[in-house]
Amino acid sequence: MIQITLKQKIAATPLQVRDALLDHAQLERFFNAKFVLLKKQNEGEIIGGKGAIRQVIMAGVRFEERIISADSNHISYQIIGNKPVAEHRGDIYFCVSDNAPTSTEVTYNIRCKTPWWLPSLVVKFFIKKDIAQALNKLKANFKGNIS
Repeated sequence: MIQITLKQKIAATPLQVRDALLDHAQLERFFNAKFVLLKKQNEGEIIGGKGAIRQVIMAGVRFEERIISADSNHISYQIIGNKPVAEHRGDIYFCVSDNAPTSTEVTYNIRCKTPWWLPSLVVKFFIKKDIAQALNKLKANFKGNIS
């Protein structure tokens, strides 16, 4: 089982960060993938939140992710099925920074199992690299944009 945790401070409120990460059609500005919303969120849920299903196209591989839950402090999602990795779950937490109310610490956790034929260290390296890059792009997106 691979476990990855990355943190990033972002000059935005938790709600601004959450909304940016639930805007599925615009996620490719942060991640090296294309996203297509296949199913909207469940009735009464945050836009893009619980129940939403998106198709992800990354390096020629297609898979689907389901939003398990979303609120002002947390987004949880999982890959549907076992490809490209098995038992994948992502949890993204938003915490207001104590010394700056318009600054959010984002903690991104991922857990998954790799295929038997692929070394875990290789998969972990590439996932960590992609998430770190996405968090840096997310941070750059909010520079000077606090409202």
